Amino acid sequence: MYLNIIFLPLCGSIFAGLGGRWLGSKGSCFVSTACLGLSALLSLIVFYEVGLYQGKCIFTLMPWINADLFNVSWGFLFDTLSASILVVVTFISFFVHLYSIEYIGNDPHLSRFISYLSLFTFFILILVSADNFLQIFVGWEGVGLCSYLLINFWFTRIQANKAAIKAILVNRIGDFGLALGIFTVFICFDSIDYSVVFGLAPALKGQTFYFGGIYFDTLNLIGVLLFVGAVGKSAQLGLHTWLPDAIEGPTPVSALIHAATIVTAGVFLLGRCSPLLEYAPKALSIVAILGGITAFFAATTGLVQNDLKRVIAYSTCSQLGYIIFACGLSQYSVGVFHLANHAFFKALLFLGAGSVIHGLSDEQDMRKIGGLRRLLPFTYAIISLGSFSLIGLPFLTGFYSKDAILEIAYAKYSVYGHFAYLLGSLGAFFTAFYSLRLIYLCFLSSPNGYRPVIVNAHESSLLISLPLGVLAIPSIFLGYILKDVFIGLGSPFWANALFTLPFNSVDHEFLPTFIKLLPVCLSMIGGFIAYYLYNYKSKNLFNLKFSFEGRSLYTFLNRKWYFDKVYNDFVSQFLLNLSYHTTYKVVDRGIIETCGPAGISKLLKALTKSFHALQSGSFYHIALSILGGLVLVICCCFVGNNSVFYILFICLLFLTPSKL
Repeated sequence: MYLNIIFLPLCGSIFAGLGGRWLGSKGSCFVSTACLGLSALLSLIVFYEVGLYQGKCIFTLMPWINADLFNVSWGFLFDTLSASILVVVTFISFFVHLYSIEYIGNDPHLSRFISYLSLFTFFILILVSADNFLQIFVGWEGVGLCSYLLINFWFTRIQANKAAIKAILVNRIGDFGLALGIFTVFICFDSIDYSVVFGLAPALKGQTFYFGGIYFDTLNLIGVLLFVGAVGKSAQLGLHTWLPDAIEGPTPVSALIHAATIVTAGVFLLGRCSPLLEYAPKALSIVAILGGITAFFAATTGLVQNDLKRVIAYSTCSQLGYIIFACGLSQYSVGVFHLANHAFFKALLFLGAGSVIHGLSDEQDMRKIGGLRRLLPFTYAIISLGSFSLIGLPFLTGFYSKDAILEIAYAKYSVYGHFAYLLGSLGAFFTAFYSLRLIYLCFLSSPNGYRPVIVNAHESSLLISLPLGVLAIPSIFLGYILKDVFIGLGSPFWANALFTLPFNSVDHEFLPTFIKLLPVCLSMIGGFIAYYLYNYKSKNLFNLKFSFEGRSLYTFLNRKWYFDKVYNDFVSQFLLNLSYHTTYKVVDRGIIETCGPAGISKLLKALTKSFHALQSGSFYHIALSILGGLVLVICCCFVGNNSVFYILFICLLFLTPSKL
């Protein structure tokens, strides 16, 4: 049963990809979706056995690498952390498959698309269920490959090409950091199995490791290197630029990437490595600070984005910041809880945005939409519900985990904890602002689009509406149902899957009322201000935007704090110039070709011409060649170097004129 959860998506991918020609589009969709549905049901059973009944399943499938001390097997670990992520991934992937049947139904390459989706799910399941670092790296790289294939699915679109290349190149940086972390783990522990590494982690506390010419604390170094991998996959500040551009792929791809798969990898890695990170306080402080900055940065950037999917994409980046700094505060259970909640309402938001785009003939500029509350009432309700859950409106799913993260940040009573709380609270204000802005511009404002588009606007079919209706249920109730199980005081749910040292535990139940209410109040104020400004003060917003200060601020935020410009103008251009003028011209064509094949061939040609000049048939040249050869042979005989003698003898044969 446990292996079926992992390998059923792979079977669906193989049948759809290799057998799509015979099965047809509908047959491929049926097989792949059925495999995902069965995998989702089995994951529920595993969650019941492993999570609710505190079981644990570890088994080895087969040996993989045996090289001296480096021994790795294909093994699988199913504990409460794996079981929780399995349910989230398989269920959302199943609904994305179901949604794609209609959404991509007219595409001639539907079988290939479904195959990529199933392969994507397979690799994230490999990552989640791995019992060693090398196997998690296999899933890590497989997810990166599938993200490239899915973002670039419409490969004739130049923007999709650029976004896919950007995604895979930016993630290479994070993957390189993760690889260095795994190498360091093996050097320090002589193993990459979780059980060995996590059991020996306390023994390395206080030890140093020589890296890059500097001595570092071993566990802090490992924690930072592993976090670099999480920064790439979970789109934290610095390596975040690929995630908003990933919307260039089809909408189901955006839902799968932003909700349940690739962004899950970084958070899962931090949770899985909690026994290491707990003994690396400096690494944890870096995690908390960067997560808080990311939450604030992405929330401010989403304020002025005009693409419907891009606004939701920046909300993903912001929410990942909350999850990451929760892990940096040693509250891994709260981070995973918000990850599960966020997956459902973010999938709901993206698929709801796809329903809007599908009903408006592929229009996704919010300035050209408007007035859809009567034309698309069901989609209006779905996106409003997802947005309110994202904001953290009381008694919806997002409220129970998002507010818990902010309360824990304050209750940590540390500099970086209060820093994360401040930025997170401001991020909550901006999140409410851009969420209400999205609802107003798309549904509540007067129609702003082209007449044929608005007149022909329509609700989506059953296969699109059904996943939306089902995902709405956990977006309302999941947080309330799982709050006491996941983060309740004294809950034994996580057992040893997530490890927290006793002095890192935080009690946030008895904080001042003002601290608890501040994020909720800021969210409500932000939403009210957005509605008031866009409904009653739109002319003032227009005048503000075209003032010098307003235009400067708008340009700064709309251009994403100029991260892309800095990367393009200073990093990418510098590397291109360096690679062309130095690496290519000087090193490749200069040194390597001169000392390598080109230089050797030129030298041989010159020597050949010189030797050919001796083949003139003249008695003088013949005598000179024989005399020179005899002198060399006699010298070699006296020296006694037989190898040199043989080489010179062969040269003598070639140098001896053919005409005597």
